[in-house]
Amino acid sequence: MNKRSLSVLSIAVLLAVSLSGCDQSVQDPNTMFSEQHKDPIKELEITSNIDRSKFKYKQTFYVPIYSDIYTDRDNRKVLLSATLSVRNTTLKKPLFINKIDYYDTAGNLVKHYLKSTIELPPMATLNYIVEKEEDKGGSGANFIIEVEGLDDTVTPVIEAVMIGNFSNKAFSFSTQGTPVIHD
Repeated sequence: MNKRSLSVLSIAVLLAVSLSGCDQSVQDPNTMFSEQHKDPIKELEITSNIDRSKFKYKQTFYVPIYSDIYTDRDNRKVLLSATLSVRNTTLKKPLFINKIDYYDTAGNLVKHYLKSTIELPPMATLNYIVEKEEDKGGSGANFIIEVEGLDDTVTPVIEAVMIGNFSNKAFSFSTQGTPVIHD
């Protein structure tokens, strides 16, 4: 192979690699780590109309998320990754999730995660990852999650698990979703 052919081949390989890096679905950990390599939220979206007149349970939850914390040495910030987990604890009834919104420390909306309601089957879990590099939330970040169900036996378990490392030490901790009382 001559030098010109090698240069053209090198450029083609570099172009292919850089273009594949532009595909968000390939880089999204929620897609990469799902079994079918599909966004778990999009897979659960309901496209038809929902008869909400049958719903007897509706609740909003506040879930604290720490996208960073400070260490005791020089007030250094340590970035964390978080996994939001919404679990349907019933054996036979679906849980409907209407809202998953992510807010920063100042209370500003960072992202709406849902475009439409999703249906979480009985005993199913929706896990969603907030990457370590996503530092818009800050130390006081949170999710607001709104759920509905046929009755109050469809009460979900909502948690977040944060992991990180500092120096040569790794750590993790979790938070619980708290029902929001509407005024």
